Amino acid sequence: MKKIIKSILVIVFIFITNSGYSQTNEIKVRFIGNCGLHFTDGNTSIYLDFPYKSGAHNYMEYDKSQLDSITDNSIFIFTHRHKDHYSKKLVKQMKKKHKGRIFGNWNVKKLDELNNSISEFTIRAIKTSHSFALKHYSYLITWHGKNIYITGDTGSLDEVSKIKNIDLIFTNPWLYMNAQDEKITIDAKIFALYHLYPDQTINGEIPDNLKVLKTENETIEIQY
Repeated sequence: MKKIIKSILVIVFIFITNSGYSQTNEIKVRFIGNCGLHFTDGNTSIYLDFPYKSGAHNYMEYDKSQLDSITDNSIFIFTHRHKDHYSKKLVKQMKKKHKGRIFGNWNVKKLDELNNSISEFTIRAIKTSHSFALKHYSYLITWHGKNIYITGDTGSLDEVSKIKNIDLIFTNPWLYMNAQDEKITIDAKIFALYHLYPDQTINGEIPDNLKVLKTENETIEIQY
């Protein structure tokens, strides 16, 4: 009887172990508001253009719980320092409270630190144009073999049109429409449209590979 029980336990253990290995890994992206995004692979936590001033320039507000949910040692990356993308006051609070690392248009050269400290991760800062911003950067993140592009506020297609095999691109509506109007192809599998006003609507048929982000905490998962 004991041998039978032992055999059953061994079988159960093997099943559980194999099930664990068969689970699909993923990068989870959570939309916070406007261009605020939270990326995680379960180990590393990265915020893009967050925290910003909630409701700045009549763009989306976000619940205060978003700030409360930030964990220690999170990474914060900013395309530029307009208030609807960046709050100096809140960023200072997050850095002090959570010992976070902060990167933006003022210290992009230090982004190389992330390439050496995060597993299977590289980030490339691409200088792009944006009105009223002396320095604006878009970012190409390669993480676990997946390419993720963040446009920020630029409307220029010069840079993004040269990048191949983008798995997921977060794009503002004017860059997306510029590509449609100028018939320029962006080589991306999934488009996520952000930076919309709360009452803004999208006219016409929405393609299957276009996700319109307007609701706080919407998520996109990329399996790897």
